[in-house]
Amino acid sequence: MSTETPASPKPEIRPWPALWSLVLGFFMILVDTTIVSVANPSIMEGLGTTMVATLWATSAYLLAYAVPLLITGRLGDRFGPRRIYLFGLTVFTLSSLACGMAGTIEALIIARVFQGLGAALMTPQTMAVITRIFSPRNRGSAMAVWGITAGVATLVGPILGGVLLDGFGWEWIFFINVPVGIIGFVLAMRFVPKLETHAHHFDWIGVLLSAAGMFMLVFGIQEGESYEWGVIWGPISVWSLIIVGALVLVLFVIWQRVQRGEPLLPLEIFKDRNFSVGTGTIVTVGLAVTSMGLPLMFYYQLVRGLTPTQSALMLVPMALLSAGLARPVGLLIDRTDPRRIATFGLALVAAGMLLYFFLLRPETPLWLLLVPSAVLGVANACMWGPLASITTFSLAPQLAGAGSGVYNTSRQVGAVLGSAAIAALMQSRIAAELGGASGGGAGAAGAAGGEAGMGGGQLPEAAREGFAAAMAQSMLLPVAAILIGAIVSLWFARRPQKTNTNPIKVPAEA
Repeated sequence: MSTETPASPKPEIRPWPALWSLVLGFFMILVDTTIVSVANPSIMEGLGTTMVATLWATSAYLLAYAVPLLITGRLGDRFGPRRIYLFGLTVFTLSSLACGMAGTIEALIIARVFQGLGAALMTPQTMAVITRIFSPRNRGSAMAVWGITAGVATLVGPILGGVLLDGFGWEWIFFINVPVGIIGFVLAMRFVPKLETHAHHFDWIGVLLSAAGMFMLVFGIQEGESYEWGVIWGPISVWSLIIVGALVLVLFVIWQRVQRGEPLLPLEIFKDRNFSVGTGTIVTVGLAVTSMGLPLMFYYQLVRGLTPTQSALMLVPMALLSAGLARPVGLLIDRTDPRRIATFGLALVAAGMLLYFFLLRPETPLWLLLVPSAVLGVANACMWGPLASITTFSLAPQLAGAGSGVYNTSRQVGAVLGSAAIAALMQSRIAAELGGASGGGAGAAGAAGGEAGMGGGQLPEAAREGFAAAMAQSMLLPVAAILIGAIVSLWFARRPQKTNTNPIKVPAEA
């Protein structure tokens, strides 16, 4: 039941300014998922700590970001997406300031946890607001902008990180968020509307089960490589943590079905065929997009001798074309059936990644490697927006937050799976290609690989051919994942013809 009396039309609501205000914050939090990877060596040196401890600055952020998404999506339904977004943006901005001022690695890790929590509060609200303020038949362009933001932000992170590191120091990868956060807060206060809220009773047992299950599952997958997939502490192993986490999540789903109160995750949303298909597809997208970057960056730096910033610049065609085509593809979504656009985009992503498989050789001209980057730029524009649009098309306003939480959680789980899987695959392919090389090729590759992670240089010439082959073979993982996504997307149903032309109600959200 609504907590407010709906009023007539929405003269003061301006959907596009609201969207751009939200996209600014959304872009910022996604950039922070990748920007720190470039700064790890500088952070380690500046804080006088170890690489393992430094990597926890990234792991802590990703854990705090991924685990609460199911819960924070529901908070938007209960208290209003605008209110939760602004609170999350405040937490994110203040914790960014704390990150930059951290004098120890422990202080940085704690600040990064709060930064991740702020991001988790913000992310579902961006998608939920779009679902509610744009009518379904005009939502395609908005979802295209939202989707491309998600795709491009992870590419911009390493480039921006390199520029800030070279010019100012590692602290500024966090300080830059402060003025952006303040501007984003002012814009959101000005343009993001207060939307109708719905009275919800929180399912605290569901909250505990989902948080515990997600933490164990994500931690186990994300940190498995660090513990060599063995014992973490005492009798607890990585695999036991993953299995228990999965079982707890199964128990969470059962509880959502049998409890008599209001569930944290309304299972009715999965009765919507397109939502279920889209949620399954976005897992493969998160896996593929995350796993693609690591072998590419290692190839550019270890085989071709590029700096981290130069390596990231090789992806500029992808970023530019994705952003440039977002609006035209969005208009196409609104005017046509977007399900085939999404399938085409997914298939084109696979084609672009397959091009990398053929081109990752020591002798390939660098300009030629811009071609698959450009192909992926077109593919991203045809994938992110249509996929988000058709997945959320039929969601009822009161389920927008829950649906956004599920969708974004699925993307993050896919990303964690991709990160863990690609690391294991790269290791096995390097061993296969260089294990028997003369002159200690494997040892040289391993040493140089360690240096690369620390900002080191190019591999010895004798090891480059085998290492390049290993990176090319590793690209087959994201190719396979995105092809599965393309196949799953074939089950999308046509959008219903009947739509709600006035989804907005003037709110009581304070």
